[in-house]
Amino acid sequence: MKLQEVFESYKENILPTYTKVPLIFVKGKGSRLWDIHNKQYLDFFPGWGVGNLGHCHPKVIQAVRDQVAKLIFIPNNYYHVPQAKLARELVYWTYPAKVFFCNSGAEANEGAIKFSRKFGKGRYEIITFENSFHGRTLAALAATGQKKYQEGFAPLPEGFKAVKFNDLEAVKSAVSDKTVAIMLELIQGEGGVNVATQDFVMGLRKLCDEKNLLLIVDEVQTGVGRTAKLFCYQHYGIQPDIMTLAKAMGAGLPIGMMVVKKEISDTLGPGMHASTFGGGPVICKAALAVLEAVQKEKLLNKAKIMGEYLFSKLNALKNKYALIKEVRGIGLMAGVELNIEGKQIVEKCMAKGLLINCTHDKVLRLMPALNISKKEIDQAIAIIDAVMRDIAI
Repeated sequence: MKLQEVFESYKENILPTYTKVPLIFVKGKGSRLWDIHNKQYLDFFPGWGVGNLGHCHPKVIQAVRDQVAKLIFIPNNYYHVPQAKLARELVYWTYPAKVFFCNSGAEANEGAIKFSRKFGKGRYEIITFENSFHGRTLAALAATGQKKYQEGFAPLPEGFKAVKFNDLEAVKSAVSDKTVAIMLELIQGEGGVNVATQDFVMGLRKLCDEKNLLLIVDEVQTGVGRTAKLFCYQHYGIQPDIMTLAKAMGAGLPIGMMVVKKEISDTLGPGMHASTFGGGPVICKAALAVLEAVQKEKLLNKAKIMGEYLFSKLNALKNKYALIKEVRGIGLMAGVELNIEGKQIVEKCMAKGLLINCTHDKVLRLMPALNISKKEIDQAIAIIDAVMRDIAI
């Protein structure tokens, strides 16, 4: 198809549910993308957190090729080896648990909500947080603490209370005899890269233990090395009762997971929950390749080193430009809060060949691949610097 034909097909045939950028990408490798005109871009926001290994990692490509030639799909009433191996790996790297496989972060969070209600035996309320984001399906949307995503979709499922983030007293005040769980992102990505404090998370764990509540940690965006640990909860010295995963685990293929502590895992039995394509052979082989790459290529340590380097460069920009209010984040998940709206910076960076994101109108979001290089960070910072210099003049 020619360029204009692609645009016209989208306009005529695809629901307009996304704010589109007029770029047509045809190839990706590592942290680079090429558009239909063969212009090269440095991708510092690969797939809203999907691309922790960058684009088309060779281990993932080989794993998918091998599996596609053997068995693409088998329903979940049968057994297959890749799912058994992936579940075992996840439990090894997390905590004694059992895993439910699905296709996305929203679906994983829906599963966690449904699990909680069954566990509660009449208790059904879940406390969530302002500026959180848990997905676009109805229950996940009701759990999301941002009204702008909920407008026009009433009535939403009941049973959710959104309170102030990092405010333990607000959580305690919200707990009732109907409360069954507390659900949070340890770093609120869509909410502006807001980082949970150590005391807050420890306090939530203690409160859940005292009240027999489930602590649900949404690691859809923070998981798989994004924060320089395999999972973000490992920074806090706690274990969740349920952890939800997706995005980076599939390296671009659709995957979701609900990891449930073993002692409560029999809450759901046969016929209570399902996902037709969840944990299929191809996606499980891809996810196994992701975990192998993270370990063998020492990407957690690299994310720590490159994250420190990235934040040093971003803080240098903060000292240089008054339009930067704050730099925050962990590992290679960075938010740059501005005193102005960030849309023009994103657009000007894109024109210069750098892809970044802006959330909450004023927070630039950078989430480069874990295997990013110092040279690539320097290139990205040089572009942001040039753009900010032009705006500041």
